[in-house]
Amino acid sequence: MKLFALVILFGVSVGYLTGGRLSRFESMRLRWWWLAIAGLGIQFVPLPAGSSGTDLLVRTLVLSLSYTLLVVFAAVNIRVPGMVLILIGLACNFAVIAANGGMPVRAQALLDSGQEDVLASLESAAKHHLMTDEDTLQFLGDVIAVPQPIGQAISVGDVFMYTGLIWLIVATMRARTPSASLEEPGRRRGKHRPRKSARSKAQDDFGFLPPGARRSGTAP
Repeated sequence: MKLFALVILFGVSVGYLTGGRLSRFESMRLRWWWLAIAGLGIQFVPLPAGSSGTDLLVRTLVLSLSYTLLVVFAAVNIRVPGMVLILIGLACNFAVIAANGGMPVRAQALLDSGQEDVLASLESAAKHHLMTDEDTLQFLGDVIAVPQPIGQAISVGDVFMYTGLIWLIVATMRARTPSASLEEPGRRRGKHRPRKSARSKAQDDFGFLPPGARRSGTAP
């Protein structure tokens, strides 16, 4: 959770430093947002910790359902800035978790991140377990050590998701709201609105170009 909070803080800070505003999140429209809530909520369901048999089957099915909902949510919102990286990260974590009935964690990553005390607790954990030679897709497991003061072992999928989340936050904070784009000086209102010409369409800058650079066409 420390790393997640720092990622959010970093994204918001970069957004402010580049002229963005948090109020612009009010204009964000995510499709099928309830899938994300349901997918995340399922991960809080208590799961059996057995390494085989019914316990393994139930754990794999529940976690797979959770990630399926999250992947579908990211896919239907793929045009949102940063969502493509979030989708890749979710897919990577989904693959390794479904293949192993949970997220395998490399012991050396725990040691390098100062989490020696976590080694013993993973023996009875449900969603994570110490990586063994029997695990598949090991390179997608929690193999990246983030040293103290954060002290966390993360996966390649996590790196993609955190990067995508920063992109999403910064781009959203910097984006022009729909209301601002409609309130242009001299623009007629009412039901007889003029058609948008090709020259009036703003270029897709993914939220990173400065406001003054958002121009269309080739005219100076």
